[in-house]
Amino acid sequence: MFENLSERLERSFKILKGEGKISEINIAETLKDIRRALLDADVSYKVAKDFCDRVKEKALGSNVLTAVKPQQMMVKIVHDELAAFMGSENVDMNLKGHPAVVLVAGLNGSGKTTFSGKLALHLKKKGIKVMLAACDTFRPAAIDQLRTLGEQTGVPVFALDGEKDPVTVARAAVSKAGQEGYSVLIVDTAGRLTVDRELMDEIATLHRALSPSESLFVVDAMTGQDAVESAKAFNEAIDYDGVVLTKMDGDTRGGAALSIKAVTGKPIKFVSTGEKMEALDLFHPTRVADRILGMGDVVSLVEKAQEAFDEQEARAIKKKLAKNQFTLNDFYNQIQQVRKMGDIKDLAGMIPGMDKAVKDVDIDNDKAFKATEAIIHSMTPFEKEHPEAINGSRRKRIALGSGTTLADVNKLLKQFENSRKMMKMAMDGSLAARLKGLRR
Repeated sequence: MFENLSERLERSFKILKGEGKISEINIAETLKDIRRALLDADVSYKVAKDFCDRVKEKALGSNVLTAVKPQQMMVKIVHDELAAFMGSENVDMNLKGHPAVVLVAGLNGSGKTTFSGKLALHLKKKGIKVMLAACDTFRPAAIDQLRTLGEQTGVPVFALDGEKDPVTVARAAVSKAGQEGYSVLIVDTAGRLTVDRELMDEIATLHRALSPSESLFVVDAMTGQDAVESAKAFNEAIDYDGVVLTKMDGDTRGGAALSIKAVTGKPIKFVSTGEKMEALDLFHPTRVADRILGMGDVVSLVEKAQEAFDEQEARAIKKKLAKNQFTLNDFYNQIQQVRKMGDIKDLAGMIPGMDKAVKDVDIDNDKAFKATEAIIHSMTPFEKEHPEAINGSRRKRIALGSGTTLADVNKLLKQFENSRKMMKMAMDGSLAARLKGLRR
């Protein structure tokens, strides 16, 4: 996401390269280019103008330190203003109530029902007892879709088959959730292809009947300025608490993310980046500004790793490494945990400087791991536990059984051995550092 905007802004900053100081002349030229970059990213003219006016005011009012070049100062100012325009910091959900009701609204095709399932899983992972309510009585397939998502996530779905009044379904769901001790009820509502009076009246009636703790508006980030217009319409109808941007892994120019907070005054709370139920992230404006300006997002990368990797298993791996007992079964399990973290290209983009390196690289997550998994699955239990026993004839058999080549098998075994060595070195280095600290 934001790839084109990132490139355009980088070119804009180059105007100041080599300049001794910030002046009205070079600032005007730089801001002209930044404004064009924002407009090309589908940011509204008014928002783009307000943004550039604020950057200009700060840039001309800044005393550039001797050690800081004008280009660096401009990057810092633009970064801070980008974060401010998107809300400065993440805003938590309000989950007060017994149960706390979360109303999910949006147009058809925005990813509303899928988000409801993702949010349910997100809360469930936090140890919260959650139920889903199928209140989209306008589109019968939505109830089946929500039930399927409920099965995938292990979250119960309340529905009243044949009932056409969403308020009746919602009230019954609240009663059921309260009786059975659920802490949160997520209500999936009906949408339309476009904003119309019938939809606005229906969602407003449902909102009044439920008085939800949290109302979230789900919008397709790929629709650009249309997303901003529908955000305004829904906000007038239900005065929602936050926005969810979906399809952020698609061909989005970023205009919705940069405009919605400025136009509606409501924070973006979540971003959805794929079909997998785990592909949901909290929206952190400062981190997004980091990524737009090519600074990476190491904090989010670490958080994803902490969520994906099991702490007890990590301790067990350390013990195995210490005894040189790290096996191909352990290697396979580590691969599965890496896969849980999400799209490889997206993860690489969180590392400072790596976004450009992987921009034009086509990485298929499933394809990247498929051959490795096939090779390991073609090994016997003994071979997985004793990789040193895999000789030439065994390698040929494994290659034949996995549909790969002997070179592929050799490459995997080399990668496994290198990984084992690197992990052992990292652990030994950490141990040495701790011992050194104790000696002091």
